[in-house]
Formats: sequence, structure tokens, C-alpha cells
Amino acid sequence: MAWVSITFELDPGPAEAISETLLEAGAESVSLESTSNDPATLEPGTRMRVVALARTDADPASLLAAAAAAAAIAPPPFSVARVEEEDWVRRSQAQFGPIHVAGRLWIVPSWHLPPDPAAVVVRLDPGLAFGTGSHVSTRLVLQYLERHLRPGAARPRVLDYGCGSGILAIVAGKLGAGEIAATDIDPQALATTIANAAGNGVVVNVAAPDCLPPGTFDLVLANILAGPLIELEPLLAARTRTGGRIVLSGILESQAAEVAAAYARDFDARILSVEEGWALVGGERR
Repeated sequence: MAWVSITFELDPGPAEAISETLLEAGAESVSLESTSNDPATLEPGTRMRVVALARTDADPASLLAAAAAAAAIAPPPFSVARVEEEDWVRRSQAQFGPIHVAGRLWIVPSWHLPPDPAAVVVRLDPGLAFGTGSHVSTRLVLQYLERHLRPGAARPRVLDYGCGSGILAIVAGKLGAGEIAATDIDPQALATTIANAAGNGVVVNVAAPDCLPPGTFDLVLANILAGPLIELEPLLAARTRTGGRIVLSGILESQAAEVAAAYARDFDARILSVEEGWALVGGERR
């Protein structure tokens, strides 16, 4: 099967923002790489090269315009090239290696060996749903889970709302959560979460939003975007037990105060952490 690649360059902040909205606009996969001579550092003036993979029947200009509008940036100049399936798989496997999240937690593609026998390993390959652990917004939530969930402690009931690849639900299970539910409006995300959870030996109740199990949760996770998160406040508040916690990501640092204010109606909401222009917002349900 052939694909088309859509390639362009942006500053790091806008590049991170559009990498998420491209997936929501219909891209099958998105990768970012630094244009610096030293990819490990972001020197002043460094740009990011964004490469999005789409089906051959996609309209690259329309897809990019929709993603740019959702990320609140102007559509950048871009180039398009045909990519054969075998070439894309080879390039993807070369790009994605093990990701150290925090402590003993690693995200490891299936074609790599675990970096440490004592590591808490989540097996996850880049796929059709957002969430490989490489995006800052995902890492912020994973780091939170690594700090606050411990095997043998209380086993919270967890909801991953907007689950994508299922990475948040799976990591919660690996770190000792009890009952776990995951939901998304995208059927592909639900199928991917089911497969990824099974591959990691984690039991997750995966369902569309209107088919979720009843009741409230001790911990609600949502890595989406600021606008939808603000609209979802009443729904997510209703799903969080009194004294339970909510953790929200996919939020640019400039949007964090607005999201926190929206959730202050029902939560002790505040900015929990900030990294590379992205923020984590959360708090306890009153």
C-alpha cells in the first residue's frame, strides 16, 4: 500500500501543537525531528521538521489547513511525496526507540528489547491513534502517574477519557490501578486501545462514551485539547468522585489558566507542571 507524506518546518511550539491536530484531522502518523546539527538540543532558532503520513486519497492542503486552524496557527508551506509501505515501516522503526518516561517507566516498541530488566515496560508501537509517549502532553500525564501510583497502595478506579492508543490506561494498570475504563469517540482508537491493552496484559474496559460503566472514578485522565476540555468540564466533573482527582493535558502553557478557571467550578484546579510550552492541569473534586 502506498501513502503520501506531507513535510514542512515550524518553530518547536507550533510544531508540537500541530503534530496533535494533524492526527485529529486525519493523518495516520506524525513525526517530528530537529533541524539542528545536534538533535538532542534545541538551540536558539532551531526549527522542527514535521512529517505527516496520510492515505493517497487524502487532500494534503485541506488536511493541513484543518490541523493548522485547530492549532491556531497559519498553514505553513509544505511538500508532498509518495511513500511506499515498506519504506515507511523501515523509516518508522528507525525513528521510534525506547522512551524513558520517569523512574523505572519505559515505553518500548515491539522491535526493541527492554532497556532494563527491572523496568516497568509498556509495549507500544506507533499506530493510527494518538499517544506513543513521545509527545510532551502525553509524557506529562505519564510522569504524573509514575509519581502518584504505586503497586500495593490503594488501587484507584481510573477513567481515561479520549484514550487514543490507550497509553494512559495501560500505564495506570502497570503502575497498580484497580478497575480501568477507557473511552474515545474514534472507533479506531477504541480498537487500538483494546489491542494494546491485551498486548500488555492489562485489563481495560474499553467502550464508546455513551457505553461507559456507571458511577464515578477516583482518577480521571484526559489528554485532548484545551477547547474540548473546557466544554467537557460538566461531564468529567460528574464522573469524578468527591475527593477524587482529575488530570488534564493537551494544553498549551498559554491556555492553562483558562482551563484551570473552567474546572475551578468543581475542582481545586491548578497548573501541576509545565514542560516545553505544554501544561498539566488538575486538582481534587470538591
